[in-house]
Amino acid sequence: LHKNNLDSVPKDSPCIVQEYLRDPYLINGKKFDLRIYVLVTSFEPLRCYVFQEGLTRFSTKNYSMKNLNSRYAHLTNYSINKKSKNFVAPTADTNSD
Repeated sequence: LHKNNLDSVPKDSPCIVQEYLRDPYLINGKKFDLRIYVLVTSFEPLRCYVFQEGLTRFSTKNYSMKNLNSRYAHLTNYSINKKSKNFVAPTADTNSD
């Protein structure tokens, strides 16, 4: 799907459409995502609580637009990157403050 060809978007079934960032923020050359957990208990008035701990996931290869087929460079999913030869499993030491 290309943004100039929206006719290919299915109109009779749910789908997700997103734009790929060509110049994402990187940490040490790797893509990452942050999971921050928030509980909203009221909208009027707005009352929300942010959990002190979150989750950060990293790709296991350096990001590059030269190889768009490299899952390990473009995705941060644990289920994908745990299969990479560069994957480092978390330990008790890496999970502590």
